[in-house]
Amino acid sequence: MTTERTVLLASPRSFCAGVDRAIEIVEQLLARRGGPIYVRKQIVHNTHVVADLSGRGAVFVDELGEVPAGATVVFSAHGVSPAVRAEAAGRGLDVVDATCPLVTKVHSEARRFAARGDTVVFIGHAGHEEVEGTLGEAPERMVLVETVEDVAALEVEDPSRVSYLTQTTLAVDETTAVVDALRARFPALRGPGSDDICYATTNRQRSLAAVADEADLVLVVGSANSSNSVRLVEVARRMGTPAYLVDDVSGISEKWLAGVRVVGLTAGASAPPQLVDDVVHWLRRFGPVRVEERETARETITFGLPSAAR
Repeated sequence: MTTERTVLLASPRSFCAGVDRAIEIVEQLLARRGGPIYVRKQIVHNTHVVADLSGRGAVFVDELGEVPAGATVVFSAHGVSPAVRAEAAGRGLDVVDATCPLVTKVHSEARRFAARGDTVVFIGHAGHEEVEGTLGEAPERMVLVETVEDVAALEVEDPSRVSYLTQTTLAVDETTAVVDALRARFPALRGPGSDDICYATTNRQRSLAAVADEADLVLVVGSANSSNSVRLVEVARRMGTPAYLVDDVSGISEKWLAGVRVVGLTAGASAPPQLVDDVVHWLRRFGPVRVEERETARETITFGLPSAAR
C-alpha cells in the first residue's frame, strides 16, 4: 500500500492586494477599450499572468519608445522613476498607473528624506524594477546597498544625516541585519515611520516558516524574476529544508520526492492561486495526499482602482 503524503499549504500565499489591483487594471482597460493596451515591463513578475494578458490584447514592452504616440500605457506594479513619467508625458501617452500603493509610499519617503538633506540608503537588489524606479526619485541623494558588506564600504557626505528605505519584497531577517549594520555605523540613522517591506511579503515569509519547520521538502510556486518568490525559497533553505522555485508543475522533478512524506507548499505574491491547486493535483499522481492548511494571518486589505479602470 502506498504511504499517504501530507501537503502543508502555507496561508497566506499567492496574489496580494497590489498584484490583484495591477492585474485588474489591465483586465478592465482591455474590457473597456479593447486591445492593444501597452504595459511597460511585466505588470507583475509572473510568466503565466503575462502570457494570459498577452493573449487578451495586452502588449508588454521594455521601454516607452515601443509604444505608439497617444496610445494607452500601463505602468507596472513595481513603479517607475520620474524620468519615465516625464518621457510618457512628452510623448502624449495616456498613462494608467498600476504602481502598488505600498511602493508609492516608499517613493514618497525617498523624496521627503532627500529633501531634508539626508543621504538616503536604499536597501534592495540592483537591477530590480522597483529599485530602479525608487532610486530615480532622488538619484543625487540616494545610494543602493544589498548586503552588510556594502554597508561597511559605504561613504556618505554627513554621517549625522543618513536615513534608510527598503525594497518592499525583501527577506525580513536579512534586511534587519543590514539595518543593524547601518545603525552601528551611523547612530543617528533615521528610517520610515512604518516598515517598507510590505505586509504581504512578511505574511508569506512567516506562513512559509510555519510549514517549512515540519516539511521534508518545500515547493514555492513563482517565477524566477519574482523577488518575493525567490526570498521564500531562501527562507526555507535557511531553516535547513530543501526548497525549490517552480513556475508550475512542469518545473517539478519526481526525484525531489524521494523519501519525502511532508511537502510544504506556497506561492509568491504574483503567482496565480490555480497553480498551487495544480501542484496538489500533480502530487496525487504518486499516491494519496492529505492537505492541511496552516494559516498564520488573514489578509483583508484591498486597494481601489484608478478612475480610468473603474
